[in-house]
This record gives sequence, C-alpha cells and structure tokens, in this order.
Amino acid sequence: MLVPKLSSQQLWELPSEFLLVFSISSTHLNKISLLSSVENSFDVPTAEIERFSAEVDRYPAVIDESSGTKNLESLRSIIMPKINVPTNPRGTESLPPGIVVSESDLYLRRLWGEPSEDLKKKPKYLVTFTVGYDQRHNINAAVKKFSDDFAILLFHYDGRTSEWDQFEWSKNAIHVSARKQTKWWYAKRFLHPDIVSAFEYIFIWDEDLGVEHFNADKYINLVKKHGLEISQPGLEPNNGLTWEMTKRRGDREVHKVTEERPGWCSDQHLPPCAAFVEIMAPVFSREAWRCVWHMIQNDLVHGWGLDFALRRCVEPAHEKIGVVDSQWIVHQVIPSLGRQGEPDNGKEPGDAVKMRCRSEWAMFQARITDADKAYLEGLKHGKG
Repeated sequence: MLVPKLSSQQLWELPSEFLLVFSISSTHLNKISLLSSVENSFDVPTAEIERFSAEVDRYPAVIDESSGTKNLESLRSIIMPKINVPTNPRGTESLPPGIVVSESDLYLRRLWGEPSEDLKKKPKYLVTFTVGYDQRHNINAAVKKFSDDFAILLFHYDGRTSEWDQFEWSKNAIHVSARKQTKWWYAKRFLHPDIVSAFEYIFIWDEDLGVEHFNADKYINLVKKHGLEISQPGLEPNNGLTWEMTKRRGDREVHKVTEERPGWCSDQHLPPCAAFVEIMAPVFSREAWRCVWHMIQNDLVHGWGLDFALRRCVEPAHEKIGVVDSQWIVHQVIPSLGRQGEPDNGKEPGDAVKMRCRSEWAMFQARITDADKAYLEGLKHGKG
C-alpha cells in the first residue's frame, strides 16, 4: 500500500521528527534492486525488509486531530533493520544512503516558509576577503565589482562585524570573526571543499586591492575561455610587485608564462616562470580548491610557499594556471595585518610577523619535500 502524500498545511503541522521517519516509503523498501545498487552492503535479509515495510504500512499517514499523535508514537516504536553501508562517508555507515548529505553550502536560509522557496537565486561563485574595519571603504568598492552571482564572505581579524551594516550589501554577506588570524587560517577552517562545493570558483583575496579596472563577471568568462583552474588578475603598476609572472601584460587577455631574472627558473614550465600565481588574490576552481585545501597546513597560517606548490593540484599546470591581464588590480601594499602582531624578542610587531612568514616558507618547503621522499620510499619498498 502506498503512503498518501500530505498537503502543505498538513506538513506544516507535523513535528519535524515525524517527517524524518516517514520519509522512508514502503515502495523503496520493497525494491530488492536497492541492495544490488550498493553491492549488497546493507546485508539485510529480505524477511527483515518485508517485516519493516509491513509495519510502516500498518500506520498510514492519515493525520488529524484525533489520530495524529497515536500514529506518530507507533511509527517511532518500529524496530529498524540493522544497516551497514561501507560505501557511505566515514562515520555514517549506519545510515541509509538516501538520507546522507555529504556536502553543504553557504546559502542563507529563512526561518519560515517552504525550504524550496528560500532562495530566489543561488550564487554560482564565492568571494572572500579577510578584513579589518579600517579598510571598509576599500572593501565596499571591491564588493561592488561583484554581481549577485557572487556570494560575499568576510573574515574579520579585528572583531568588528556589526559596524559593516552601514553598507547595504553587508546585511546579505556572511561574517566570520576571529581576532588576529590570517586568511589561510580562515580558509582551512571555514572553506572545506564539501562546504563550498556549490560554487564553481572561489576567490580568496586580501583587503588592500584596488579594483577600478576589474569586473568579476568578465573575469570569470576569461577564466573559462582559457581553461584556467587557478588564476589571479594581473598587477599594475609595479607597486607591490614581487614576481614578473603577476605583472599585467597590456597586449593580451591572459598569460601563462614569463621570463624571470637569470637563474630563477630551472624549467620554463615551472614556477616562478609558469604554473604560478601569488597568494595575494588567487582564484580557484572548485576542483582545484579541493586539492589545495588539503595542502594547507593547520599551523602555517601565512601561506608563504603555498604559491610555489599550487601546480601540484592541476595538470598540466603550465596550461591551467595563469594571470588574467585584461581584468587587472592594484596592490595597495597596506600592512594592516602586520600591525596586528606583537613585539617578539625585541622586534617590532610588523618585523616579527615578517620573520614568521619567512620561517613558515622554509617549514612548508621542508614538509612537502619530506612528504615526497616518504612517498617515493614507500613505492620503492612496495616494489621490493
């Protein structure tokens, strides 16, 4: 017997726990093909399935004032067959696959109404800025360069969040606050690939970027056109320029290779001559970010050295990593996060922060080299 559907009014009157139990219909439970679709990983006898299905059918979902409570209590008392699905995400093996939601999103939801009607539009891209309130006007100008196809997420390192409501867009943005933290600290903790899986591209940007010559929609179109999985806008003028690769070229849309100072590149396809963007204003495809996120170290918060390792996450890297020249930005070189530091061993706050940045670069390089060696050694012993 099929369980009748409920009207919207009837569903609204139901306690949430009833909806969870009732979502398992006898029709699906009677389909033995469900077992074969997961390679018999349920390991539930057919008799158990039939018993459970019969018990559910004994309590039809006819909800009214006189019988509703009784039926709910009866459904809660039904003994479930034991479920074990090894192919489920770790820790959820005891759940039926149909109820497992392994990914999430950052879409804001209402507290009322139908969930299916919550979102008038789902942003396709995510842009994040790590900010202090002193840079509010710069961030306000930057946010206005992003259309409603972009969700806005601000990471606040100074603890000041509510004051941003002076900007209308801020009321629809997501605000995360933790004092004196860097964008890579935030990214590791709040941008897990399963959380941002709804977005095709993720922008992870600093707060001191001038965007007068930048249009986010045009940027996305160029990234797609040229097949860039990891990218950044070109930098112009040369203020704050560290690497030739990130310098804007005025005669093209995108570039993927450059010429550096003599001796800086052992191979024309390797960083910093190719397969390279800086950590200042990177943009990642959803697929590339899944790899990069796992490479970010929990304790190395500045991200120095990460830019040289990004090539490990796309293949071929010298073709899928590049700089978008026709949509460019200005690096304003405002050491605001450096001012959040504290004196250390007689050094000024900014100097102490810079010292840690440099030491993190060395630590990251050592870790990735050690990991490479350990992996290759394991292969060698495995073959032996």
